[in-house]
Amino acid sequence: MTEFDKEYWEGQWSLGTSGRDRALPVNPYLTAETAHLHVGTVLDAGCGIGIESLWLAEQGWAVTAADISATALAEAQARAVSAGAGEHIDWVEIDLSRWEPRRTWDLVVTNYAHTQIGQLPLYRRIASWVAPGGTLLIVGHLHGQHHDAHHGHDHPEGATATLEGITHLFRTPEWRIDSAYENTRTVYPSGSPVKLRDVIVRAHRLT
Repeated sequence: MTEFDKEYWEGQWSLGTSGRDRALPVNPYLTAETAHLHVGTVLDAGCGIGIESLWLAEQGWAVTAADISATALAEAQARAVSAGAGEHIDWVEIDLSRWEPRRTWDLVVTNYAHTQIGQLPLYRRIASWVAPGGTLLIVGHLHGQHHDAHHGHDHPEGATATLEGITHLFRTPEWRIDSAYENTRTVYPSGSPVKLRDVIVRAHRLT
C-alpha cells in the first residue's frame, strides 16, 4: 500500500504543475449535497490547495482547512487572500490519521483525501469530529477504478473504497444515511480529459 505520509504529499504538491493547471472547479458533490444545510462551522479534512475550502468560506461557513502538506496549504492560503476570504479560513497543518482536534464541527467534508491508515479507518475517524445534529460528506475514489496518470497520482487499493464499505460504517443508531451513490464524471486537469468514478456518502449524526 502506498505510504500517504507527509513526504509523499509534499512530493505530489511540489511536482511543478502550475496552480492554474491543477485548479479544478469546486467539487460538484459538495455544492449539491450541502445546499440545504444551515451555515455554521465546517472542517475540510484534506483540503489540498483549498478549492472547496474557499467555496465554503464564500458561502458563509467558518472553515477549518486541514492538510498534511505545507506546500499545498501555502498555495491554498494565497488563493484565499487573493479572493478576499483569508480571514474566514483557519489553516491547519496536520496528519489526519493522528490529529486529535478536541472539538467538533457542524459539517465535516473530505474530498479524495488519503492517509496512511486507509480509507475506511479515515472516514471512521473524521466521523467522530461531527457535532450531534451535524453532517459528514465523503467523496472518494470508487474501489477498482485506478486514477488516470494525467491527474497526478494513481490510486492503489488502500486509497479507494466501495459504497457498501462506507455505508456500513454508518448503519448505527447514531447515524442516518441521507445520500449514498456512485457516479462517473470527467474533469480536465491541464486541459486533458480524465474520467473519475466516485463514491459519495452524506450522513447525518443524530446523537
